[in-house]
Amino acid sequence: MSRRFVDQLEDGENIDDVFLVTDKQLRTNKNGNLYIQVELRDRSASIIGRLWNANEPQFRSFEIGDFLLVKGKAQLFQGALQIILNTFEKIENKKVDLANFLPHTEHDVGKLFERLKTFLLKVSNPHLRALAECYLMDADFMNGICRAPAGVRVHHAYIGGLLEHLVTMMDVAERILPLYPDVDRDLVILGVFLHDSGKIRELTYDRAFGYSDEGQLIGHINIGVEMLEAKVAQVPDLTGEPMPRELLLRLKHLILSHHGTLEHGSPKIPMTPEAVALHAIDNLDTRIQICVREIKDNRGLSTWTQYNQALQRRLFIGGNGTSDSANSIDSD
Repeated sequence: MSRRFVDQLEDGENIDDVFLVTDKQLRTNKNGNLYIQVELRDRSASIIGRLWNANEPQFRSFEIGDFLLVKGKAQLFQGALQIILNTFEKIENKKVDLANFLPHTEHDVGKLFERLKTFLLKVSNPHLRALAECYLMDADFMNGICRAPAGVRVHHAYIGGLLEHLVTMMDVAERILPLYPDVDRDLVILGVFLHDSGKIRELTYDRAFGYSDEGQLIGHINIGVEMLEAKVAQVPDLTGEPMPRELLLRLKHLILSHHGTLEHGSPKIPMTPEAVALHAIDNLDTRIQICVREIKDNRGLSTWTQYNQALQRRLFIGGNGTSDSANSIDSD
């Protein structure tokens, strides 16, 4: 019997299937009784599962990244579908098909990769073009770009998500930069390409999405600058001369400032037109993708999504609510 994916589940449906654990918490209800809350996922979506009257040995019997055979029932609660667990059992990794559990971009990765190369090979500045070619010739690096998610859960959190994010940003840049002729198109395209390059080492994505030790200790911005310095050393092999110092400074600044503000993790705020453009394009694609994904993943009957922490708001869906009570928004 073929599995039922999360996005196919319906209220009241009996569940007897394997899921990947992406988060777990041991909580106490209002009566002081322990229960386990887990985030379960397959390649289609994630769903919250709860085991009432749980105990600490049950909680310690599995870890994030493990696969659980779950038995229970799907139940609609406060506008969102959840699974009330009756039992669960840890399953050996070799007994599962990983393709069922890692979410994947809906786009053709090969076509996305060709579009990425097309954008990069249109760069006219000889030093930036040579730098792009140094990256393109690095098979391990490009494999990471094609496989890595852009995030663990906030945006483009699926295999191929980083590549999709980069190509969309380049598409946006190509459309808006003609309106700003004083902004250097080549620098922005390279900035798009490199701004999240450190995520191929910051994140882990072989089974469950998470952070490597390097990612947690250093972060993708610093990793990206480190990778850039290594690649810049190879540019003279193609151009016969070193990368101009100011050009390299501008590239580093693009990576260091792309989060836009210090409180959002940027060591520097954008201080060049190209850095301002890069941050704006990155923010546009990131936030729209979060909105669209949140609405697509909504499994409830409400015309509003659940509260999204990244956006700090609920989103209006419209059209699929069935009652005024379903549409109500809690003040908290």
